[in-house]
Amino acid sequence: MVRLTVHLIAKLGSHSKSSRSESFQQYLRKLTHLNFSDKNIEEIDDLSVCRNLTVLYLYDNQISQICNLGFASNLTHLYMQNNNISCIENLSSLHKLSKLFLGGNSITVVEGLEELKSLKELHVEGQKLPCGEKLAFDPHSISSLSETLCILNISKNNIDELWDLAPLRKMTHLFAADNQLHDIQELETVFSQWFKLRLLDLSRNPVCHKPKYRDRLITVCKFLDDLDGKQINELSRQFLINWKASKDAKKKPEDGKDNKLQVANQLSTSADFHLGPQHPSVRERSSSLSKPSENEKPGVTFRTDQIQADSRGRGYRQEEIPVPNGNL
Repeated sequence: MVRLTVHLIAKLGSHSKSSRSESFQQYLRKLTHLNFSDKNIEEIDDLSVCRNLTVLYLYDNQISQICNLGFASNLTHLYMQNNNISCIENLSSLHKLSKLFLGGNSITVVEGLEELKSLKELHVEGQKLPCGEKLAFDPHSISSLSETLCILNISKNNIDELWDLAPLRKMTHLFAADNQLHDIQELETVFSQWFKLRLLDLSRNPVCHKPKYRDRLITVCKFLDDLDGKQINELSRQFLINWKASKDAKKKPEDGKDNKLQVANQLSTSADFHLGPQHPSVRERSSSLSKPSENEKPGVTFRTDQIQADSRGRGYRQEEIPVPNGNL
């Protein structure tokens, strides 16, 4: 097992190249950047002497747990992609952390980020998820990042909706390619709240095949510069925005006419119901509809049986017999 220790730093670090008058402890205290990528490291030991560390490269190793980083209160960049990490944890002391790279691990839930008040960039793409599962997002972590996070990479995670990410209103760049996003209306609703969105990559999602997919997103994201790797021409954007505004303006009067007609029909139906089938006005309307025109040939009119009630409420049946329409 390979552990990242101060002894390993001494062995593989650059202290030997520095001034001989400087002790190893002084070197560690002054150290700001540490690169131990692709060294088969499995665990992180106590490195608290490196308290001025700002950038730590630990990608392409065999690390299974994020631990022993509580000392790094000055850390701003942490690169731990392509390890065996299954849980985001033990980061609460990294108050200055602005960029976190965790792609290519085995994380199933984006969580444990509530205390990262300076985080602007998060990369969790390509997680090694169990078959049929998708990357999930803890609401508390997302809410805590709503005022800081600008760049998010969630590509290749089998994600089929973005509702949980709606609070991230400072978003400028979203990379969500190679997922299962399919609902264009959901995307319009979420992206309409992201007023600063500049770059959007949804390549190779089912939603890309929806009619007017590109036009609809450009219209909603009014400051978008790049969609799926293609630049957006400002002239085309303004044309689409004006076209949608014109379409919406024409639709409103038509909706008003439909609503008035619907209300009139409802009132007419309601009036007939309250008058009852035997009210004179209703019978006149019914008889006028059944009255033959002058050009029609004389014929025979058959009327169905009717059940009427006398003044005491007792019903009796009155039969109608065929009557010629012509003169007797």
